[in-house]
Amino acid sequence: MWFVFGANTPAEQTLFQSGWFIVGLLTQTLVVHMIRTAKVPIIQSRSATPLLVMTGIIMAVGIFLPMGLLAHYFNLQALPPLYFVFLPIILLAYMGLTQLMKGIYARRYGWQ
Repeated sequence: MWFVFGANTPAEQTLFQSGWFIVGLLTQTLVVHMIRTAKVPIIQSRSATPLLVMTGIIMAVGIFLPMGLLAHYFNLQALPPLYFVFLPIILLAYMGLTQLMKGIYARRYGWQ
């Protein structure tokens, strides 16, 4: 956000906050799936349907909130389309790093 979108001035504060909000919410939501099992989530182990549904709802609401009617209330603003090109890359990198660290932890301390 700082370098790619120029959200590095007080005038662009809401753009930075909106991007940070979405990434933070999505990574925090996905980490639930990452740490619930020693296996690779989604590929080797599927979560219960209610958890998957709630994850989808939380992610959809989080992405929509900066673009919706309540955005001004939370001091958020709509993000440029290019942001959503980078978002899956950031999330996949986060998930990969979490899986790597989970493996290191499990080898060192065991699982559970």
